[in-house]
Amino acid sequence: MRKTIKIPRILKIEKIEGFKIYVMFNNGETRLLDFKKILDDWNVQKTDIEFKLYNELEFKKVKLINQTLSWENIPIRLIDENGNELDYPYEIGADVLFKLSQFSDLALKKYGDIIRKERIKAGLTQEELAHRAGITRFYISRFENNKSDIKLSTFRRIIESGLGKKMKLKIE
Repeated sequence: MRKTIKIPRILKIEKIEGFKIYVMFNNGETRLLDFKKILDDWNVQKTDIEFKLYNELEFKKVKLINQTLSWENIPIRLIDENGNELDYPYEIGADVLFKLSQFSDLALKKYGDIIRKERIKAGLTQEELAHRAGITRFYISRFENNKSDIKLSTFRRIIESGLGKKMKLKIE
């Protein structure tokens, strides 16, 4: 029997703020990469190729190539098997980036905020909403405070059973 190995891959760059990059990994999580901290932890010096990433203009030229972060503006010169010099973009493997990242509630915030706003507008407590949706108040609290992810089926139960509203999914 074959064993499936889940290798982290970056599917999307969601947001760049200064030296922080929010990315979506193939497990569906939005994760934060704080490159100021990463470069400092790596003790990057002026002689290191990564030092160019301390320049915010150069840093923001990041692209998603081959499901990882790449900087074509920071070339790495390598020699192929025929002795030819080739330039490649500076990249950090997605597996390494996953280990260096931390979970981010960037994607969750808007959904938790929607539920809180609609619950308050309906005049319901977290306990009442939880009872109507058939889940715990603790789960509602964690979701509203962006501390927990949520399954689409549970989100639908909260909206339709708990709040008595219709859920529409719109993809733009």
